[in-house]
Amino acid sequence: MNATAEKAVARVKAFIRTPTPQAWLDAAPNHLPELLIDHANCEKKAASTALSMIYRYVDHGDVLHKMSKLAREELRHFEQVLDLMEDQGVAYQQMTSARYAQGLHGQISKQEPLRLIDQLVCGAVVEARSCERFASLVGVVPEALGNLYKTLLNSEARHFQDYLTLARAVNGRTGGCVDIEQRIDAFLELDREMITGPDDQFRFHSGVPS
Repeated sequence: MNATAEKAVARVKAFIRTPTPQAWLDAAPNHLPELLIDHANCEKKAASTALSMIYRYVDHGDVLHKMSKLAREELRHFEQVLDLMEDQGVAYQQMTSARYAQGLHGQISKQEPLRLIDQLVCGAVVEARSCERFASLVGVVPEALGNLYKTLLNSEARHFQDYLTLARAVNGRTGGCVDIEQRIDAFLELDREMITGPDDQFRFHSGVPS
């Protein structure tokens, strides 16, 4: 890991506060197909979320520009994971979503402008957790997969910061409609609960295997 990536990971770890439990890392090498398939799904969903925000929030120019770029990058990551799956002989198939994603998205407000702010804060937390998991998995998974995760560290860390910057900017433009730090803390606490709690399925963002 180069110096730039190390700094990015350090910022991410300081933000999310809770490291991935060792039990999840110990289980990862025994669940590589699930890890790869769910990772591909995560990249695809991230691109889809960015596109949906472009359609919905046409009056926020900074959101449009950042989400357009993010969608392209997430689709490129999706392609990279697909290529690795093909190399490893892992067939892409339907898989249920993680409890983690359902839990965090369930926290998003239904009312605007808090809905947009929550979506952006949620995106920041998810991207930060993804970055932390990539860094933690590098020395645990096979070399080919570890090398892919190394290449994704910087972009995922940047995505986390972009989401957070946008959330604060939108909140400022809407008159400080919410205590932004309180919303960030709420999503971070939910992230902690989902990551450290027991989970009966293995996914890229799942909790401790039960």
